[in-house]
Amino acid sequence: METVRAAERALMARLPEGALMQRAAAGLSAACAELLGRVYGSRVVLLIGSGDNGGDALYAGARLARRGAGVTAVLLSPERAHAQGLAALRRAGGVSVAPEAAGDAIGRADLVVDGIVGIGGKGGLRPDAERLVEAVARTRAAVVAVDLPSGVEADSGEVRGAAVRADLTVTFGTYKPGLLVDPAREYAGVVRLVDIGLEPPAEPELEALQHADVARLLPRPAAESDKYRRGVVGVAAGSGRYPGAAVLAVSGALRGGAGAVRYVGPAAEAVIARFPEILVSDRGPAKAGRVQAWVTGPGAGDDAATVAEVLAAEVPVLLDADGLRLADRDAVRGRDAPTLMTPHAGEAAALLGVAREEVEGARLAAVRELAAVYRATVLLKGSTTLVADAAGGAVRVNATGTPWLATAGSGDVLSGLGGSLLAAGLSALDAGSVAAYLHGLAGRFAAQGAPAGAHDVAECVPEAWRDVLED
Repeated sequence: METVRAAERALMARLPEGALMQRAAAGLSAACAELLGRVYGSRVVLLIGSGDNGGDALYAGARLARRGAGVTAVLLSPERAHAQGLAALRRAGGVSVAPEAAGDAIGRADLVVDGIVGIGGKGGLRPDAERLVEAVARTRAAVVAVDLPSGVEADSGEVRGAAVRADLTVTFGTYKPGLLVDPAREYAGVVRLVDIGLEPPAEPELEALQHADVARLLPRPAAESDKYRRGVVGVAAGSGRYPGAAVLAVSGALRGGAGAVRYVGPAAEAVIARFPEILVSDRGPAKAGRVQAWVTGPGAGDDAATVAEVLAAEVPVLLDADGLRLADRDAVRGRDAPTLMTPHAGEAAALLGVAREEVEGARLAAVRELAAVYRATVLLKGSTTLVADAAGGAVRVNATGTPWLATAGSGDVLSGLGGSLLAAGLSALDAGSVAAYLHGLAGRFAAQGAPAGAHDVAECVPEAWRDVLED
């Protein structure tokens, strides 16, 4: 967050004193008014800490009070509250109370504005703030967080103890990592960005691809393309116990735009029965024929030899599921061609030798550590999928997913989809990011609010392509 603070200092140096806070307060009050629907006669409670977030909330509260709202500011540290903001609130008819006297006001509130802690907050909330957060959670009031919910760590998306659960977060200038990455993202509710004139950071910590970005990256055949120029992806997956994993990985590869798919493994009969266009080999990956990328691991069981043979190939490799467990770390680290690893939280925890809860609580740190340890690009699956490049730089975050994707075989489809994009020539970072984006959209189209299986998700990948290209 130091880049954000530096940008704010640079902007404040060019503006009249207090102008930046007034811009933030104007955007915040407008969002609060929209959420309330009717401002006149509404009851608004401001939770005020000692930082600039408290000042933003006080000035916004003053604007609402001038429009007829009854506004009460709960001051956690009265002597450190933003003096000018508090004076503005009182001139507009607002009142202030101590935390111990705030229970009745909070209980009757239509709207609570969280201005307790800003982007510098670390290590959880103090006990007096925790008590206020608990009181707010017991009400039916709508909750608006200023910049980010208090208790959420802006840099990492980690939540240490109690935190405000907002219906709406109004953030200023730029999105903070904690608003995009779980577990913090679920505390933010709907996020609205207010432009206050900040220059975007030259080197962001996170990036989120949009439709236009994905459309630019999607491989499309040219007039002279043939099945080989479009990319051939090899799939070494499945076993006698898990033949369906091979079928689903192949389906993801076909719908990911591959010109051809070569399959190697014990599930050839099941694969051919479903997809007669697949090229099948029983001679192992090294003798299966030319490919531009390999996918290995889904449903592989204990077939470490095949995984090792794929890792020895001099083409990009996507490593998933059982392949993550079977792969030799040094073999992955020593590869010259790109490697894309696609673990979920449990698999990532096993690779790092930590508890699953540790990965789930610090997803951004975990994906960066895995990428560094394995010298590979890592796609950490979850409600917000993260993709970290082996070379470092900004982590890509994808939020197109849906909880309906938490179904058996969904990851196998994602593996095939990612492998086809690698075979088409995308970098591991772009292949992982685009695959996650399309996979999430496909999951939404397949579910439409109702249960959907992995096969349904694969069938909807072409619809996701069309949605991106036609936008």
